[in-house]
Amino acid sequence: MGIHQLLISSIWFALPAMLVAGALCGACLAGTYALVAQTPSAAGWLRFNLVFLAMFVALGATSIAVFEPVTTIAALLRTNEPPRDLIGRALPMTATFALGTALLLSALYRPSMVGALALTGTTVVLLLLLGLNISVLGLVEVATGETHLLGETFGLLVGLAAVYAVVVLAFARASWSRAGSA
Repeated sequence: MGIHQLLISSIWFALPAMLVAGALCGACLAGTYALVAQTPSAAGWLRFNLVFLAMFVALGATSIAVFEPVTTIAALLRTNEPPRDLIGRALPMTATFALGTALLLSALYRPSMVGALALTGTTVVLLLLLGLNISVLGLVEVATGETHLLGETFGLLVGLAAVYAVVVLAFARASWSRAGSA
């Protein structure tokens, strides 16, 4: 939230909702990894998180490539509301990314039915709570002087993913090491 405050705008009013969303996303990622990883490891955990980060980057890039802008950043900021119309327009693409990511992860991890459902659920939760603003990037005109916002969005994603992955790694590394040597 502090990084968002410095780079984009104040969202402290949303702190309670963001804490709940962060806890839910984190619980989904960690719980799903525990279900699908044959032998949990630090490298495996980092790869697992990188797949989801790649999903968000691909979603944003695809949105920019596929959609034509229908509004501006300034217009969105003036409304001070979620871009519901834009989210609705991007929903088919967002759903396609959810399915594609769940299928890719299922192919990589070859989980049980419970694991496949967990992968699908985690993907949907992450996209609903973190990805909807990314899915609409192509529907928003980014003026030449505002292109830094795309970099800031990417930077926020990388920062969020890195902090979460490292914190979980710090807590879980010892138990993963014991599990791998057992």
